[in-house]
Amino acid sequence: MYTRTLTVLAAALLATGCAPKNTSLYHWGNYEGVVHDMYLKPGEAPAQTQIDKITRDIQESQAQGKRVAPGLYAHLGMMYAAEGQSAQARESLLKEKQLYPESTVLIDTLLKNQQGSH
Repeated sequence: MYTRTLTVLAAALLATGCAPKNTSLYHWGNYEGVVHDMYLKPGEAPAQTQIDKITRDIQESQAQGKRVAPGLYAHLGMMYAAEGQSAQARESLLKEKQLYPESTVLIDTLLKNQQGSH
């Protein structure tokens, strides 16, 4: 009986030890779904809904101690711009640029376009 219990316990430990762990550096949250809905179901993805979902994803990232995935702040900035919230748009775009300097050319272009629209 003792050997049988040890065998079951060893098998359980082995199985859990082999389970994949979420080791992603970034927290993507529902971002893939937001992008999917934006392109394929635009009527179901108004800008404010996207802002709410992305903001929630950012908060979850911070709560989990993970980095906000690349593109989330840029997307958030574009949705704020679509809603006419220029200050929040600029803040989000600058945050993307700060976190991901490799996006500088894109973000600078978006900021320039945003300034030109007002």
